[in-house]
Amino acid sequence: MAQEHVGDTPVASAASQMEPAIPITAMSVDYATVDGQTVTGYLAQPEAMPQPLPAIIAIHEWWGLNENIEAMARRLAGEGYTVLAVDLYSGQTAEAPDQARQLMQAVMQDPEPAQRNLEQAYTFLTEEYDAPTVGSIGWCFGGGWSLRTGLLLPQQLNALAIYYGQLVTDKAELEPLSMPIIGFFGEDDQAIPVSDVRAFETALNDLNKNAEIYIFPGVGHAFANPSGQNYSPEAAAAAWIETTDFFEETLKGAA
Repeated sequence: MAQEHVGDTPVASAASQMEPAIPITAMSVDYATVDGQTVTGYLAQPEAMPQPLPAIIAIHEWWGLNENIEAMARRLAGEGYTVLAVDLYSGQTAEAPDQARQLMQAVMQDPEPAQRNLEQAYTFLTEEYDAPTVGSIGWCFGGGWSLRTGLLLPQQLNALAIYYGQLVTDKAELEPLSMPIIGFFGEDDQAIPVSDVRAFETALNDLNKNAEIYIFPGVGHAFANPSGQNYSPEAAAAAWIETTDFFEETLKGAA
């Protein structure tokens, strides 16, 4: 993954510069306690919609919970959801690939705190905001953790969206998943190669899971990231349409 971000910086991509479809409100919220430390995330909701709303856990890319992820939380909220952008980096964000790699590796080497973080995020949305359904979405590092959220909450989570995250292909690990899954990947991605994506898709199909997997030709890793310089406008726009349709059906349709 570091190779895919050589020379990259967390500049705002077009994905995070688009305004929400409807007016929203947003604020910082304390949603979890991990190892005695309070975890603060970013919560966005439509300004004038009846409550409670379906909810989405949004998981940041390897740069961390920066302003661009907050903007994506607002954009998702503008589709009619309570959106909680979680923080798996203990309040830190990266400005350069080496720093991002160090933050990412720290989480991957000791994943238990992140797991407890995400479990509490789900509880926060269902108990504090009475969310009738909850989905997850993540980009890059967050795409892998979106899948992990499904594996942590295989019967509770209602929808799972993965943007070019690290995959699991072992059928025994995937078997408990009960929620619909959608995934977006780049044909030229060297971090998440097409062979891994096809193995993931085959495993899900063999298990009769409800899964839609998209591989976009001519684009690489992070093609729809809120931050960074790998953004591909056409592929990102197509993936966004599929994402919003997916959540409309799986979260609002099941609420």
